Amino acid sequence: MPQNNTKPSGPLAKQAAWLENYRPELQINERGNLLSAGDGIVWVTGLPSASIDDILTFEEGSRAIVFDLTEDRIGAILLHETDALTAGISVRLTGQLLGIPTGDTLLGRVIDPLGTPLDGEDAPAATSWQRLETPSPPITSRDFVHMPLYTGIKIIDTMIPIGKGQRQLLIGDDGLGRSALALDTVINQRGKNVFCIYVLIGQKRSTVVNTIETLRKYGALEYTTVVVAEASSLPGLQHLAPFAGCAVAEFWMQQGYDTLVVYDDLATHARSYRELSLLLRRPPGREAYPGDIFSVHARLLERATCLNAAHGGGSMTALPIVETKQGEIAAYIPTNLISITDGQIYLDRNLFSGGFRPAIDIARSVSRIGGQAQHHRIKEEAGRMKLDYLQFLELEVFTRFGARLEASMEASIAQGRRLREILKQDRLIPLPAIFQMAWLVAFNDGHFKEVAPESIHTVLELLQRQVEHTTLTLDSPRKQWSHTIEQWLQNFDQEASR
Repeated sequence: MPQNNTKPSGPLAKQAAWLENYRPELQINERGNLLSAGDGIVWVTGLPSASIDDILTFEEGSRAIVFDLTEDRIGAILLHETDALTAGISVRLTGQLLGIPTGDTLLGRVIDPLGTPLDGEDAPAATSWQRLETPSPPITSRDFVHMPLYTGIKIIDTMIPIGKGQRQLLIGDDGLGRSALALDTVINQRGKNVFCIYVLIGQKRSTVVNTIETLRKYGALEYTTVVVAEASSLPGLQHLAPFAGCAVAEFWMQQGYDTLVVYDDLATHARSYRELSLLLRRPPGREAYPGDIFSVHARLLERATCLNAAHGGGSMTALPIVETKQGEIAAYIPTNLISITDGQIYLDRNLFSGGFRPAIDIARSVSRIGGQAQHHRIKEEAGRMKLDYLQFLELEVFTRFGARLEASMEASIAQGRRLREILKQDRLIPLPAIFQMAWLVAFNDGHFKEVAPESIHTVLELLQRQVEHTTLTLDSPRKQWSHTIEQWLQNFDQEASR
């Protein structure tokens, strides 16, 4: 009979190759015992070879990551906990470090910090595997921030610009619209080839659902990955959530893509880290936070950068969010993050109560490197606008005392009030960069001087409709912009008079 020489393929071929290369040898496995478990941490004895960030598995199925080493035992934070986890069961080292599956299959998905799907669908196929904790890119692989990242918010894109690869802090009290600014920025990346990662840390389930539904409603979920560690999850997962989101973005950045990561929020993350540290009996420092809380956030945010062409040219822009209490910007965690990031956008409660939305305080907000990335035409038009606006705010204080002002000062105050009305913007309506150019030219050419404050938004709506059909670009000559806008407004005045 003829012999069948067909070689096995697929999994059978791998199994045959493994059997062919197998050599019997002595294997040594360490086993430890669980001393105690509770509040998201475990104490383990044994395992002399264990090191920080090693993954432990328990015989009943739970998993943990080594977080603290002492002379006689190991402290670990739980990643997965079953009801059968009790003292006395055996523990072993896996020899692995914590990672997360990455790749384009994560777009449009909702996952936990370990990559487990939370949206009811099958687990995404992993095209790559990324470590959660990796060193930040060295200086030799970085480039200067030189490309703008548009948020779609007038006051930010003109006065507090953000560049791709920048770390810009969103800071303010609860309920002032910090998350709304981040959502607007994510929604505005539609069609701009920017992959977004939105990390929700310790948020209520209703907040998580509302965020996901908002992204889906405005078509942003298709290019966004949502990493969730809600308030009811283990504190260890809340601690790992921002690192997981960073790892997902890092994969795309290394492939040469632009990415945007939102950390909502790092004040909650700091509290979860403080909880774990106190449970592990680490010495407390200021406000009971451990001494290494600064380095934890620095390790995370330093990974956001702009890579040079030799390393793919990708970028990771970070928008960390931090909550203040009663506007106390000098608190421990906010000041730490301010010193790490490249600028901050501060939201003020008095502005919010006064009807100025978004309630961004220009005097306390700054973008240290965003101006280098701002388009030169927008930069020219914005010019001294921030400085003039701050001077207007100081002058306006004198009007409260009934002081008589010179005509030039009255004109400056009137101009400032018109600008303040222009800068108001409803949430979830991000505006394109071409519109920012249009209203800047119109304002600088004096087309708003004769417009009543209540009619300013009507003129802005007209400009927005015209911009949608214009062939002008940001690089079009200034004279062409000025002439075109003048024609638009003349036609509008003629129609209004009829």
